[in-house]
Amino acid sequence: MSEEPEKDDFVVIDKRAASAAESSRTGTPRDEASSAPDAPTGGSRESASPARADFATLVQPFLVAALYHLGLAADPETGQPGPRNLPLARHNIEILEVIAEKTRGNLDDAERQLIEGVLYELRMSFVKVGKASAE
Repeated sequence: MSEEPEKDDFVVIDKRAASAAESSRTGTPRDEASSAPDAPTGGSRESASPARADFATLVQPFLVAALYHLGLAADPETGQPGPRNLPLARHNIEILEVIAEKTRGNLDDAERQLIEGVLYELRMSFVKVGKASAE
C-alpha cells in the first residue's frame, strides 16, 4: 500500500493538535482562540448551547410560522411582514391543535394555559385576517 492518497481518496487533516499547541504557546485559552473571526465554526451561533427543550419550545415554531403566514410576523431577513398565505397559516394552527389534543391530560397548568392561549389568539387572528382579505 502506498503512502500517497489516490485520486478518489480523501484526506483528513486534524488541526486540533496545532490549535492546542498554538494556544499554549501564545497563552490564549482554547475557547478564546476558537471564537476568533477566522475560526472555522463561523462565530458563536454554533458554539452556543441550545435552549432548554420544553413544551414552549415545541409550540413556538408553529406559532411563529402561523403568525408569519398570517402576515403578522416579520421576515427575519427583510424585516417586512410575511406574505399572507391562509392555507399555510391554517395548517400550522391545525398542527398546534393536534399537539393540544395528543397532550391533553399530560400538561401542567402553565403548559395547558400556553397551548390554549396560543390557539385562541391564532384562531382570532386567522378570522380577523380572513375577513380583511375578503374585503
